[in-house]
Amino acid sequence: MSTPSRAFVGRLRTLRRQGVRGFLDARRHNLLTGGLGPVPAIVVLILIWTVFQILDPRFLSPRNLSNLSVDIVGTGLIATGLVFVLLIGEIDLSVGALSGFTAALFAVLNVHHGMPEVLAALLAVAAGCAAGVLNGVIFARMGVASFAVTLAAGLGWSGMLAIVLGGSGTVFFDDEGFVATLTSYHFGPAAAYGLAALVTGAYFFAARQRSRYHRASGATFPSTRRIAARTVALGLIAFAGAAVLNQYRGLPLALLIFLLVVAGLDYGLRRTTYGRTVYAQGGSVEAARRAGLHVVAVQISVFMVSGTMAALGGLLLASRTSTVGAGSPTLILLVNVVAAAVIGGTSLFGGRGRTWSAMLGILVIQSVASGMALLGLRGAIQITITAGILLIAVIADSLSRRPHPGLRADARV
Repeated sequence: MSTPSRAFVGRLRTLRRQGVRGFLDARRHNLLTGGLGPVPAIVVLILIWTVFQILDPRFLSPRNLSNLSVDIVGTGLIATGLVFVLLIGEIDLSVGALSGFTAALFAVLNVHHGMPEVLAALLAVAAGCAAGVLNGVIFARMGVASFAVTLAAGLGWSGMLAIVLGGSGTVFFDDEGFVATLTSYHFGPAAAYGLAALVTGAYFFAARQRSRYHRASGATFPSTRRIAARTVALGLIAFAGAAVLNQYRGLPLALLIFLLVVAGLDYGLRRTTYGRTVYAQGGSVEAARRAGLHVVAVQISVFMVSGTMAALGGLLLASRTSTVGAGSPTLILLVNVVAAAVIGGTSLFGGRGRTWSAMLGILVIQSVASGMALLGLRGAIQITITAGILLIAVIADSLSRRPHPGLRADARV
């Protein structure tokens, strides 16, 4: 993971002191180095919400936003796992088919063999974890390209999906059972406001801790005023979201699960030695190996995370309809998963991205789907729009990786 030179950082600070023109010039440099992160996705999301709200006032209604917060969870969890693989500059093309297979495995074990739902769900997630480990071992130990390994695995899991479901082709499980409850249960008003307060307080505490650490180490740190301003902005968004959700049915359990998983994995990536190793491999595998890092173990682990999250996401997707079918659109699911990660700001070239990228990206994609459904437009239009947004994100990611004359000049200083 590359870092800008001290001279370049100093130049950015100088530009910001030069007023509006300097600020805009600094932002241009940030764009060329990929420094904007999720900002483009946020702008696109605001634009999408504005357009659909103008076209149909129901779009930003509490009911639709609550449904949207649940719809993003299944695909978002799969995309969150994929972020780990993308961070080392690889790809996992098996997650769409694997999510369908593990959901089918759960349904068959529960319905056809009478296994308790919780146990069947745990076995399904364990199967996804094992499949991810297998992909990782073949890639890391045998040196087979991740594209080839996971493409073959995806085809294999698609076949296994049909085999597991058998002649019926569709399995219906209890729509009031454990798995169905994951997307149907909602907490009361107190839970939504409590979560908003917890998120706001946790952010302020974490920001203060980072600021103290950076100050003690002599690094640049944000002022207390800036931390307070960001905390207030986050608090307003969090409490506004809680108020909207409470106008319908309250805080969805599925959304709470999603937030906890994303936050936990984000902490693991950014605050642990393991996470720093993942980012280091995304910058340069050879440099990571020479530094004595456990390259092979980390490579296997990221595919393990991807497989586990694919299984968990598959269960949440099946939970929405209490059904698992052989005709599940795994290819479209795969496209949406990759698009969610990339649109949210994760680089296809490795070394840049966060788990929150997946959440933001799937929110963009599902917002398009929700708006299209309200307007009664065909799903093909949604796919076309998603493809266009993905193409723009990929082009921006590629351009941000090209050397910039200003950077090269600064690097020689």
